[in-house]
Amino acid sequence: MGYVDKTLGAHETILHRAYFHWTYTLTAFAALIILGIALIGIWIFLSMMIRLFTTEIVVTSQRFVYKTGWISRKTQEVNLEKIEEVNLDQSVAGRLLGYGRLRIQGTGVGAIDLPLVANPLKLRRRITDAKAAKRQEG
Repeated sequence: MGYVDKTLGAHETILHRAYFHWTYTLTAFAALIILGIALIGIWIFLSMMIRLFTTEIVVTSQRFVYKTGWISRKTQEVNLEKIEEVNLDQSVAGRLLGYGRLRIQGTGVGAIDLPLVANPLKLRRRITDAKAAKRQEG
């Protein structure tokens, strides 16, 4: 059970979970293979894998949550009604392979910069849809 599952409020449901793109894992394994002999590759691989397995990117019916960390934890959360902009940065390779970075800006919070996520347009659409649903119910 992850951080978000443990912190869900009353009547709050998870609408979407975003994940790192497969190229992130490929990069970690490439570092292990190419730089593993120098031990730096093992360090890079382990740090990337720990980040992969301890990161949660979730849209709920009430908020957006970006949580990182294993031993220490860092969370960035913003209520859906406070989100002002969701900006996408997607290269040509990102468009072809289906990955990109999102920057979420909201009232009263700094920008939340996400890592390379798979299917960033779907995540952006889920945030927009959740905001619209929240507006309609309020």
